[in-house]
Amino acid sequence: MKFVSTRGTAAPVSLSEALLSGAAPGGGLYMPESLPEATPGDFDPGVPLARFACQVLKPFFAGDALQNELAAICDEAFDIPVPIANVDPSRLSLKSLELFHGPTGAFKDFGARFLMRCFSRLAGNGRLTVLAATSGDTGGAVGCAADGQTSVRAVILYPKGRVSEFQERQLTCWGHNVQAIEVDGDFDDCQRLVKAAFSDVSLVNEHRLTSANSINIGRLLPQLAYSAWAAARVRAETGHIPGFIVPSGNLGHGFAVLLARAMGLPVGPVVLATNANRTIKDWNDTGRFEPRPSVPTLANAMDVGNPSNLERVMALPAEARDVRVELVTDKEIEARIASEYRQKRHVWCPHSATAVEAWWRLKDRHERPWIAAATAHPYKFAETVEPLIGRPVEPTPALAAIADRPTSKIRIRPGLDALAGALREQAAAA
Repeated sequence: MKFVSTRGTAAPVSLSEALLSGAAPGGGLYMPESLPEATPGDFDPGVPLARFACQVLKPFFAGDALQNELAAICDEAFDIPVPIANVDPSRLSLKSLELFHGPTGAFKDFGARFLMRCFSRLAGNGRLTVLAATSGDTGGAVGCAADGQTSVRAVILYPKGRVSEFQERQLTCWGHNVQAIEVDGDFDDCQRLVKAAFSDVSLVNEHRLTSANSINIGRLLPQLAYSAWAAARVRAETGHIPGFIVPSGNLGHGFAVLLARAMGLPVGPVVLATNANRTIKDWNDTGRFEPRPSVPTLANAMDVGNPSNLERVMALPAEARDVRVELVTDKEIEARIASEYRQKRHVWCPHSATAVEAWWRLKDRHERPWIAAATAHPYKFAETVEPLIGRPVEPTPALAAIADRPTSKIRIRPGLDALAGALREQAAAA
């Protein structure tokens, strides 16, 4: 399979080339040249996730240098439990796709681990520099997945004062080949710096830059795989094609679900849940994409005013990008966390709570099963969650272990010269 730019300004490339490039020349994002066609009967929902993922992703790897490595990559990346929990007793009701059982407690673990396994096989005799901007969870997952690897170093940009205390610890606690950079700005500044770095050919060549943000198609393929697996399982269990509700910031997760539906996999209606950053909501209401400055919210990993992957969503066929968008305020997030615990003893993180709030607004919520993407462990946001539920949130063993690790970071202003200097200093030290 070949991959093409959303802007039509670059020649088609192989999957490996798309993975290593991250973004396409000219600022576009890579998309499959043509969508694989699938039918629900093509895949057995009873098999483990790694095997299912290998089958679903096989067309994307066809003819690529990584084709014969796909099964091993899936075995290594998808060895994380993914429970599908019944939140309500009704069979046709809300289900929680628990994506937070990985080493950093967030759904980003799947994409980061998958991508790093690909990079380790593509690095050759040299070393790749993985550059990533994060609004909270991506950086921790990338740092963890890269930690200790000899063929990859990771440089992670995060916005000063815009991540939780625990998220910052996760960003800054890894080994010598992982550098955390605190940027004096917001997430959109961090994302702008990453894009500027990839537009600088000399910088790309000097450091063998590649990306672990969701501008990289390799971050989205594993999300497509587990979404399709969950949909197939729920369909087999209930006899109904489920709808999806996806907390959305930079829109990689939402795009992956829409891509699964466009391929013919058993995904029904799709609802994107956003916080007070309303760019996606306004696009859905008016048809116009108007980026705006991001605003801080309790669901900080979704604090994105210029979502990159909206470009990919708009490149899908018209019928495939049919979505509903629900905007959820901080007060509504707090109220939903408190009421869900009071009524059901279920604890949601602020991001996952936006999906639950969106589900409650659906008039047809009991006409089919709905899958809410539970994107992060609530312990990562204990300072928000614990006062609302009136008790401590217990960490997983992996999250508890973070507390004892030493941390390190550097600070820069949001300029390309400052980033270039930091890259060179870290390369010399690593």
